[in-house]
Amino acid sequence: MNSDSDLQIAGDILEVPHLLQPPREHPSTVAEFVGLARSVAADRAQWEHLVEYDATTRWYHRLRTGPGYEVWLLSWVPGQGSGLHDHGRSSGVLTVLDGTLTERTERGTRALGAGAQRVFAPGYVHEVVNDTLEPAISLHVYFPGLTEMPMHTACARRTGSEAVDAVTA
Repeated sequence: MNSDSDLQIAGDILEVPHLLQPPREHPSTVAEFVGLARSVAADRAQWEHLVEYDATTRWYHRLRTGPGYEVWLLSWVPGQGSGLHDHGRSSGVLTVLDGTLTERTERGTRALGAGAQRVFAPGYVHEVVNDTLEPAISLHVYFPGLTEMPMHTACARRTGSEAVDAVTA
């Protein structure tokens, strides 16, 4: 009877370098961008001290860039909104860090509380507003980096692009 196990014969496959995927320095898939947003959101020490509130306009700060993407931090005082817009050729991940934001699209309105994430494709038309009496903070990842934000004046146009919930906590 042969007493050699597969491990004894072949060795531990997890230790064979050519079989392992090298870790990526930067995200390149939608799931990896969602993961990036989650990891930045979880590391409050990285962004919390940067937040400012401006009663006259939405405050924003670019936290990070990488090959083909940008990470932005935004604050929203009560009543502030983005206006109806899309993100040109950029896809994105919107993550609410604190407070509650309202997203309006032609399909309806939804409240996004802390931890909620939305993933959207190029051409997705929406408006984001702080309809509450408390300030809110959000994180936005755009890939490729945001180069345009066309504003819309009428109802959101139908593009076939849908946003999806990545995670609603």
